[in-house]
Amino acid sequence: MTWIEFANLLINGLIEGLVVALPALAMTLVMGVNRFPNAASGDLLTTGAYAAVAVQWLLGWPLWAAALLGAVITAGVSAGAYRLIFRKLAGRPMVASMLAAIGLGFLLRSLISFFAGHDQRTFDLPLVRAWNFGGVRLLPTDLVIAALAAACLAGVFVLIYRTSFGRQLRAVADSADLARASGIRAGGLMISLWLLVGALSAVGGVLLGMKAVVTPDMGWESLIPAFAAMVLGGIGSPVGAVLGALLLGVVQELAVPLLGPSYKLVLAFAVLAGVLLLRPAGLMGRVQLVR
Repeated sequence: MTWIEFANLLINGLIEGLVVALPALAMTLVMGVNRFPNAASGDLLTTGAYAAVAVQWLLGWPLWAAALLGAVITAGVSAGAYRLIFRKLAGRPMVASMLAAIGLGFLLRSLISFFAGHDQRTFDLPLVRAWNFGGVRLLPTDLVIAALAAACLAGVFVLIYRTSFGRQLRAVADSADLARASGIRAGGLMISLWLLVGALSAVGGVLLGMKAVVTPDMGWESLIPAFAAMVLGGIGSPVGAVLGALLLGVVQELAVPLLGPSYKLVLAFAVLAGVLLLRPAGLMGRVQLVR
């Protein structure tokens, strides 16, 4: 492998890692606070992408406006799922919420397939040429995707670490009983959390659709890499989820010349299994939301 090939694969891996980091962070927030793996995150991602496609197709809005409305719709679906399903399962064994999340994912995917079919969809994007720097190729669209993903991740970290919402969220994650005794109203806080989870997943879906195509199974195919990134970084650690997604994206891309693109998902499985066997706590060391 030449250094030019290495550079191209590295750039692609970082961009894919930034996109995967969005659903991985959404899963981490739910795992850290509600204590169960939200298997519906992938299909919330698909919901956001299809909502944006529908808005752009039906209303003719520009992509940024369609993506914004898609994020609002998906945030509403996410918060509604919490109120109708997951809030009622609070206090029960984790497997109950996990199975409910799997069922919700199947429901969303089936509804999307029923109304939109299985044909591939694309966003209305202008055709652009890649910039070539001595063999290192950069697509302007990829730079936009990376910048938007990084901006969303930075915004969420500011929200978690620098606002009252983040402090209350950390308190609930550490001890819900103590948080209630301190006067924190967990009900509204959980709704806000699930609105954020839905919006994050939707943005990830739109960015993934910009890079490739929109299909009913796109979220399901992204779920394993996102879950692997969450486990690799450390379950419950937002910073670890992003680092894990970036590392996984780079590893998957660098392995393409050896294994081929068809084995990316298999590699994500292998990373997931290896981390669970060798270092279950992940890169950040221990299970927590934030400190």
